[in-house]
Amino acid sequence: MPLSLHAAYVPSALQMLGTARHLVDTAEKWCGESGCPEADLIGTRIIEDMLPFSYQVKCVAEHTQGSIEGIRKGVYSPDLNPPPDSFEALRTKLASAVEAMKALTEDEMEGFMGQPMRFEFRGNGMEFKAEDFLLSFSQPNFYFHCATAYDILRMKGVPVGKRDFMGRVRIAS
Repeated sequence: MPLSLHAAYVPSALQMLGTARHLVDTAEKWCGESGCPEADLIGTRIIEDMLPFSYQVKCVAEHTQGSIEGIRKGVYSPDLNPPPDSFEALRTKLASAVEAMKALTEDEMEGFMGQPMRFEFRGNGMEFKAEDFLLSFSQPNFYFHCATAYDILRMKGVPVGKRDFMGRVRIAS
């Protein structure tokens, strides 16, 4: 049986949204225990030309919920508003994305197949079919941003490991 677009995308999106939520919760707990100000960790970057922890977490939501909203409109442009500036606001952003992913039906996702889709960013654009946008652009992006948020925490000394990144895996029951 062929894999549906819903099965190829939504469970992985939910897994990484859960991971991002866990990372935010772990970061908040660590800040409380270590005395690190919340704003300092939220603003931490791996290197100056990369965006901070808050942006990385925001992008996990953007490349899940935002990508679906973009497909519905036929065009996706990243939200360039500043990222949330608190752990609670990051959790709210992620919760909205989780709700959006859980609301997707297989029928709606299959209806996206073959639909033209345009990605636009700062005057540049790329044309996609919806399924290619989700699987070759959106999905790698939400993994990248989740991994970068994880890496920032590791760099700061927050005790996270591979299991914290993996999140809830889908094992046979």
